[in-house]
Amino acid sequence: MSGQFAGKVALVTGGAAGIGKATAEAFAAAGAAVVVSDIDVAGGEALVAGLRAAGAQALFVACDVADAAQVEALVGRIKSEFGRLDCAFNNAGIEVEQDKLADGKEEVFDRIMDVNVKGVWQCMRFEIPLMLAQGGGAIVNTASVAALGAAPKMSIYSASKHAVLGLTRSAAVEYAKKGVRINAVCPAVIDTDMFRRAAALEPRKAEFAAAMHPVGRLGKAEEIAAAVLYLCSEGAGFTTGIALPVDGGATCI
Repeated sequence: MSGQFAGKVALVTGGAAGIGKATAEAFAAAGAAVVVSDIDVAGGEALVAGLRAAGAQALFVACDVADAAQVEALVGRIKSEFGRLDCAFNNAGIEVEQDKLADGKEEVFDRIMDVNVKGVWQCMRFEIPLMLAQGGGAIVNTASVAALGAAPKMSIYSASKHAVLGLTRSAAVEYAKKGVRINAVCPAVIDTDMFRRAAALEPRKAEFAAAMHPVGRLGKAEEIAAAVLYLCSEGAGFTTGIALPVDGGATCI
């Protein structure tokens, strides 16, 4: 996709590491000006410095997506710096250790919903008006294979990702005739630093995760990035409101 996004502006939330980092790098390689947002200031600034060193136009803006004022300021900064927003990957999210539903804690429920659900809603409600004003755009929200079925001992996380799909599909229909396409990507287990840290504490987790995918391995962050760029591309111009599994066949069994 080299040059395919030249002249376009792309936002990646949760962009300092993992899937977000890989997607920011992919947008930059495809010619887009990239805005990276995260609560990890050091990681975000390091990424942007690297993108600039490689010749890309890039900007870091610290933002907690659960805070409406911060999200509004983020989109306002994009408007003032670039005048437009063509692609938005609303990827910021958290996954907190949980247990069976009846053993859940209210503070864990509230935090997951604040970031994973309200965060996506906040981002879209400020991104969409800017896209409407310029005549269109593309949004991709990060859901999960946990949004496509049951996720034992992850009921709150699963519920949050089901909600992301509800927001995605409803907004896709609301703005379909206005030139704003809204889709979701649904990764299975991806080999990121966050997953490696969890697997180091529980080595059997890595074996189980690989076995749950018929392809026999974990996914790569770059493979999710490729799916996001496709959904934002002109080639996906007739695609809106979908939940795209990138899961090594996990949802087939």
